[in-house]
Amino acid sequence: MNTTPFISSDELSVELRGSVLWLTITREDRRNAMSHGVLAGMAQAISSAQGQRDIRAIVVTGAGNKAFCAGADLQSAKAFTTDYSEPHGHLAQVLRVARASTIPLIARVNGACMAGGMGLMSMCDMAVASSHAVFGLPEVKVGVFPAQVLSVLQHLIPRRVLVEMCITGEPITSAQALEYGLVNYVADDVDAKLQWLLERLLDKSPAAIRRGLYTMKKIEAMAFEESMSFTESQIALFTLTEDAKEGQKAFQEKRKPVWVGH
Repeated sequence: MNTTPFISSDELSVELRGSVLWLTITREDRRNAMSHGVLAGMAQAISSAQGQRDIRAIVVTGAGNKAFCAGADLQSAKAFTTDYSEPHGHLAQVLRVARASTIPLIARVNGACMAGGMGLMSMCDMAVASSHAVFGLPEVKVGVFPAQVLSVLQHLIPRRVLVEMCITGEPITSAQALEYGLVNYVADDVDAKLQWLLERLLDKSPAAIRRGLYTMKKIEAMAFEESMSFTESQIALFTLTEDAKEGQKAFQEKRKPVWVGH
């Protein structure tokens, strides 16, 4: 098993709390705006976590209670670019590793979620938001557009809403985000709701979740017949896992399953 140690920085806290890996942007004075260091650290942590079976979930959040992530740091000379000779930018790399993750990612939206922050929230499999959180794509106000963000956001909310957010740059409330299906839950106590959600997945089969997320993500871009052929083979593989055997045995014996994770 890969047990690569996780490394925090001044801008990104990487902390393992039990079986949950917490990634916290610690740039509260900059409204947790993304820097290239934050994005590189986040991509490395999510990638490294994939080989560690004891990690059951990854939480992405920001420090404090004012902002989840305000997007790119507009005070930076290279807010939207890195090295023009490098084909893969840092935000794109984070979105790629999140897409490939078979560990559930949960966004803890503790405040303003804007621009590139919307990308970080949308790349997660689930999201829990504080009641005071706001969501927006204000890029048009500084002459650009939420290009990379659209790759992970476009299928989450209705197109009419997405277009309005993109071309007006005006934000929506947490209540609207819940109505549009952008987040799973909104609560005054975001940590209590997050813990409730974590507990509902941490007692389930690690093997089923791992292979299940893989299957869900693979079939999204498939045509119906291709999807059916793929999932037909996948369900057979599900049943071969030790967790599947234990789950069925526990059901028959009317007891709680003891998961081994493979």
